[in-house]
Amino acid sequence: MLRGDLLSGTYTVFEYERERAIAYARRWAFGRNPLFYNFTGIGGDCTNFISQCLLAGCCVMNYTPVFGWYYRSAGDRTPSWSGVRYLYDFLTGNNAGAGPFGRVVVQEQLQPGDIIQLGRGNGEFYHTLLVTGKGSEGRLVAAHSDDALDRPLWSYSYRELRAIHIEGFRAASRPPSDAFEALYNGAALP
Repeated sequence: MLRGDLLSGTYTVFEYERERAIAYARRWAFGRNPLFYNFTGIGGDCTNFISQCLLAGCCVMNYTPVFGWYYRSAGDRTPSWSGVRYLYDFLTGNNAGAGPFGRVVVQEQLQPGDIIQLGRGNGEFYHTLLVTGKGSEGRLVAAHSDDALDRPLWSYSYRELRAIHIEGFRAASRPPSDAFEALYNGAALP
């Protein structure tokens, strides 16, 4: 583990709480947590929902203006919170900052709690999903915009797939367990 503090920009690396991310997805896949704006109908709510799931798995945001990953309100959030491309850029480029980080893997390496992004085949990705498990028909996912829980990945129409394995998260200290409970119950942001 790496030790550090918020002022120096170095942090401790913690294990991503996959089971919490999935529990959150199960709780809110067909509903909307009142702590977050619902972007359905104005660009889509998929990446906003997946960011919420990721937050449930780490309870730490990165408050770096523009290039971090945080949500305070619909008007005070980073592009990575609700934008497909920007979430990818943050997760795969977060080499030392607070919050979750990941890497692109082949689909067979995905684990529950990891992220899938679907694309058109021209390098443009348009949808973000959370892996909830694996069934007899392959990977199962959760999503918003077209709300889904344990939907088979094969049932989506796409040309390109990007698989992102969440390797962990960085924080100054381990977030308190009640931060997850408050988020899960729609009571407070961590």
